Amino acid sequence: MSKMITVSDETYESIKGQLDAPVKTAENYVIVRTRSAGVHAGELVKRNGMEVELANSRRLWYMVWDGAATLSELAMCGVSKPENCKFPAPVGRIVLTEAIEVIDCSDAAQESIKGVKVWSAK
Repeated sequence: MSKMITVSDETYESIKGQLDAPVKTAENYVIVRTRSAGVHAGELVKRNGMEVELANSRRLWYMVWDGAATLSELAMCGVSKPENCKFPAPVGRIVLTEAIEVIDCSDAAQESIKGVKVWSAK
């Protein structure tokens, strides 16, 4: 049974708990901006408040912002100059504990981010 709340004569249904439900991987590629661990792109496994678990995640360490003025634009359009990006190899699983922004990616952006050559300091 859902809870309802009325504000200024408008009735709303509570969505509490719906945001924390597990989400299928592979269909939900996202960009996550954290408070202190940078920006990551990967498959959303689950979210619980500010804690986000990603699978096959890449840290978006250096993007130069060529062709994308914001993370929102990056999530929609991808990178236009992949040769200028520094994205390390993906990790199988990461739990980010201070996520402050989670943005769904378009198919084109997902393909673009995954297509950036793996960068290494070696």
